[in-house]
Amino acid sequence: MKLLVIGSGGREHAIAKKLLDSPEVTAVYAAPGNAGMVLDGIETIAINIDQHSELIDFVKSNDITFTFVGPDDALAAGIVDDFETAGLSVFGPTKRAAELEWSKDFAKQIMNQYGVPTADHKTFNDFSQAATYIESKGAPIVIKADGLALGKGVVVAETVAQALDFTRDVLENNKFGKSRVIVEEFLDGEEFSLFAFVKHDKFYMMPTAQDHKRAYDQDKGPNTGGMGAYSPVPHLPQSVVDTAVETIIKPVVNGMINEGRPYTGILYAGLILTADGPKVIEFNARFGDPETQVILPRLISDFAINMRDLLADKTPEFTWLNGGVTLGVVVASEGYPGDYSKGVKIPEKTTGDITTYYAGVTADARGQLVTNGGRVYLLETSADTVADAQAILYKQLKEQDTTGLFYRNDIGDKANV
Repeated sequence: MKLLVIGSGGREHAIAKKLLDSPEVTAVYAAPGNAGMVLDGIETIAINIDQHSELIDFVKSNDITFTFVGPDDALAAGIVDDFETAGLSVFGPTKRAAELEWSKDFAKQIMNQYGVPTADHKTFNDFSQAATYIESKGAPIVIKADGLALGKGVVVAETVAQALDFTRDVLENNKFGKSRVIVEEFLDGEEFSLFAFVKHDKFYMMPTAQDHKRAYDQDKGPNTGGMGAYSPVPHLPQSVVDTAVETIIKPVVNGMINEGRPYTGILYAGLILTADGPKVIEFNARFGDPETQVILPRLISDFAINMRDLLADKTPEFTWLNGGVTLGVVVASEGYPGDYSKGVKIPEKTTGDITTYYAGVTADARGQLVTNGGRVYLLETSADTVADAQAILYKQLKEQDTTGLFYRNDIGDKANV
């Protein structure tokens, strides 16, 4: 098989690397990919994710067996629809199915319609009405811009003033070019991520994971795309996962069929364990980043064959590591998620028990990897316990020259409490 992965981040690096592990696979291409992927034998293609016709031509002329779509904006732009119209095998939801992610309001409608537990909420497109509601509810309160916002469209406001400022930015200043906000009650509890491979009415669960969204230690600082993750979440009872599958995953999968939007792809439920059980914070229509980089290393079975079988309506035999834990720490550009400089030299790729997944990188004139984005790379390893994995990764990070870069020192600490 020859395969194509759409996207250029750490998530796509992990997907492509895992597909390339298969003895059945002769080549994996990434479009556009990044310069760090090449170090793992992944071939990058200079076609952007919005160039659908060029991507389709590439797939046809290179006999690609199937394409795996990584990023949310490609899905929201209908890349799967275009591939399917061209008669190509592609893994990802159609534009209408991916609305679960690109419209938070639509996701709430689905949850309301099918009794899926989530926070109390209300949608507004008028600032004064939203402001009145926010003031009546008080803080803390959660404000979400409707639509895709590259991980920056949600604010957990600790004051009413902060909530009003963000709401004004969205509704009156068109910060994201969107005209609606969803105002939600603040849910207290521990967050975790639940992923499923889905093909219409069939779904296959993956190990749990926990992301770390805030930029700095002890969950301080602004929200980011994610600063690190681990899998599975050892202190999360299996009974909670079972409840989430029955009350969240199953009704949404079946509900999407009822709505005439059958779902194929990765269904990502961002959940929080409240006193009333697991509730949905948000749905994403693709793998998470950095969760992908700690979940896929736990897959023992042949990922490429698993995906080929799933797309062919055969029952895939997914098998996962049982013991231990996999941990990943993101190294980001100083200043992220705000302004940051590019062109900072990156440490050499690690070898042995630690895997490096690249994201915001490019090659300079001498072929040296340098920074080209906010999240630059992630170091991942597996060990018997979270503490063991932390010791391995943080020892390696302390030995690296991370001038101009930063990382959190507490990824996985919640599992040690």
